[in-house]
Amino acid sequence: MGGKILIADDVATNRIVLKVKLGAAFYETMQAASGVETLANARASRPDLILLDVEMPDMSGIDVCRLLKADPVTRDIPVVMVTAFRDMDRKMAALGAGADEVFWKPLDEVVLLARLRSILRAREAAEELGLRQHTYRDLGFAEPSEGFARPARVALVFRDAATRTKWADELRPYLTDRLIAMEPDEALADPSGAPPPDVFVIGADLSESGGGLRLMSELRSRHGTRHAAVCVVLPSGAADTAAMALDLGANDLIEVDADPAEIALRIRMQVTRKRQADRLRENLEDRLRLAMTDPLTGLHNRRYATAHLARMAERAMETGRTFALMVLDLDRFKTINDTYGHASGDAVLVEVARRLSARLRPVDLLARIGGEEFLVALPDKGLREATAVAERLRRAVADRPVALPHGQGSLSVTSSIGLTIGQAGAGGISVEDLFHSADRALLAAKHDGRNQVTIGRSAA
Repeated sequence: MGGKILIADDVATNRIVLKVKLGAAFYETMQAASGVETLANARASRPDLILLDVEMPDMSGIDVCRLLKADPVTRDIPVVMVTAFRDMDRKMAALGAGADEVFWKPLDEVVLLARLRSILRAREAAEELGLRQHTYRDLGFAEPSEGFARPARVALVFRDAATRTKWADELRPYLTDRLIAMEPDEALADPSGAPPPDVFVIGADLSESGGGLRLMSELRSRHGTRHAAVCVVLPSGAADTAAMALDLGANDLIEVDADPAEIALRIRMQVTRKRQADRLRENLEDRLRLAMTDPLTGLHNRRYATAHLARMAERAMETGRTFALMVLDLDRFKTINDTYGHASGDAVLVEVARRLSARLRPVDLLARIGGEEFLVALPDKGLREATAVAERLRRAVADRPVALPHGQGSLSVTSSIGLTIGQAGAGGISVEDLFHSADRALLAAKHDGRNQVTIGRSAA
């Protein structure tokens, strides 16, 4: 399933229609008919997203949103609000209460589904960063204090100077951040020592059709700007372009004739989220370098992996999801050290670590837990998907020889992998038992001839 969505609407027909549409897009749905029921279900079930009508029978949907955001248990759940009234004051109130988006009825299914995908992707990334942050805290690393927040840099990228000037003049009364008018070429130019913009506001159609989307894709591919927030400005009714922009990585969509106060509010929301993500990334990188990495390969070490696996198991139990755990061991590694020396053995380990990292997602865990032993954990993966990943990792090690240092040529290396699946259940998930299951599967792979993937009994 694509995620669990709580549909909160007092009209049963509306809930049923949305359930059918979301089910066809592979979302799991649950329903609530009142504000009180919405709050209770959100607390009890922790959905991935809440689709909330502004008009509820017992309280305003905006008040429901405000209460959700005030509760530590539910505050991180994204809320998308829906209303039949094209009332800008109501829309601004909903956004101000913490809603991620507000849609008018009737809903455009293409844009709605694209927006849900975009929000859920962002939530998954933020959730994983937060999970790693908690792991570090559990290991005794103090939370650093927040420094002074400089004004954000907001780039206004449109094809003509008059439009850039107009947007800057209209937004300036609502923002204390630095507004920078840019031509498209300037957005891609080397900033010459200046920090890159925190937010890009890009006209969807620059010098030619689709130019804004190509610019956004280019910004996403560059090191200096890939973490910047991108808001794409669209004419009303451009549903296909809107969906494409979201699927290509836009953080938000802005209608070209939107009120400046709404545009400024959306920009401030993106600045806040980017700074939170930046802070998490910086903290994690610093702490990783301190004590959580293997000095040879740069991967996580056993200490970090053990703590992070425990938290991954906790989350799996809370959400009812599964995760995959595998142990990978290089075949006959002692022979490499004995024959070619430890420098060659180190070179093999470094290259294998690089190949494994290149074939895993950012949310996956890869650690070196022993001399030639690696651990891989894949959140939200079942047996079939995890087996395919394990085979891909095995081939990555075996398919190409590893170059050895000091002119010693190259060497073919293979690996054996033991795989098991962590299942959510009433009794909880024992990480120790899962690790032993993967380790036994690894031994079976070695015994049966090496260079293969073996599945632990608990996963079969």
